[in-house]
Amino acid sequence: MMTELINLHYPIKQDIEPMPQVVAMGFFDGIHLGHQAVLQQAKSEADALGIPSAILTYAPHPAVVFQKFDQPMQYLTPLSEKLRLLQEIGIDYMYVMNFTSQLARVKPQAFVDDVLMRLNPVTVVAGFDHLYGPKNSQADMQHLSSYAQNRFNTIVVNKVDHDTEKVGSRQIRHLLNNGHVDEANQQLGRIYETAGLVVHGEARGRELGFPTANIETTIQQLVPGIGIYAVEILVAGYWRYGMASIGRNVTFGAKRPITIEINILDFNEEIYGEFVRVRWHHYLRGEVKFDNVETLIQQLQQDEIVTRTYFKKIKQEMA
Repeated sequence: MMTELINLHYPIKQDIEPMPQVVAMGFFDGIHLGHQAVLQQAKSEADALGIPSAILTYAPHPAVVFQKFDQPMQYLTPLSEKLRLLQEIGIDYMYVMNFTSQLARVKPQAFVDDVLMRLNPVTVVAGFDHLYGPKNSQADMQHLSSYAQNRFNTIVVNKVDHDTEKVGSRQIRHLLNNGHVDEANQQLGRIYETAGLVVHGEARGRELGFPTANIETTIQQLVPGIGIYAVEILVAGYWRYGMASIGRNVTFGAKRPITIEINILDFNEEIYGEFVRVRWHHYLRGEVKFDNVETLIQQLQQDEIVTRTYFKKIKQEMA
């Protein structure tokens, strides 16, 4: 069954009459290990009761309402990616509430009465630190059962730690921004993925003997920091190994724009216009300004060896 997306705006004026269901609340950016614990709890509860599972999430990120950003807000999982991952988990419905200034002012009891109850919940599940109203208004999970007034049950999911550190979207964004994809993947519980369109670049990689696919992503999608990575890329239904460069190609000049270029191993076809997905497996090294093209080519040859060795090891571990 496909996860059905339903957009909501407060106050809810749509004529929605869902059947009794288990509802998980949260923003769920990244759907990391902590989020997965909440979602699996909700799905298990729904399966046990023989009713659908749903999530109530928001767009845009609440921070957009409360503060000014110099650049557009970037997400670990834009809505389309969030929907895809929820479908893999087996969640039936995804309610996306437009997060606005008006919604941000709604008191917790009104939120329960005017929002949650419209979803016909039998049980509401959320993480221990989830909030659903203004700060200092007791809009926390410890008080949710009192606002429920015996109309639904509540389940609070405890925090999930990794190496004694709380798993969280903010920490994962920090790791990715600094190129630490290996650590980010451990907190995500999967390999971080982005999506994009293959577009024309400067064709410099082809001249060097390492042709690349130039990937254009949306401005809302967070991509890892500048560096060289071992990746997989999904092209026309097939996952292929590659090495990716996120950087400014500083060897060829200063103040160049940041680009995403992927050399796909054992592949030499034109794929312009293809919509691709990229799995960011492993950080290889930082971007370097080389003295000459020959030195750059030698480094690329070494990067290819390291990339092939990395994936050979991964394949052996999975065998």
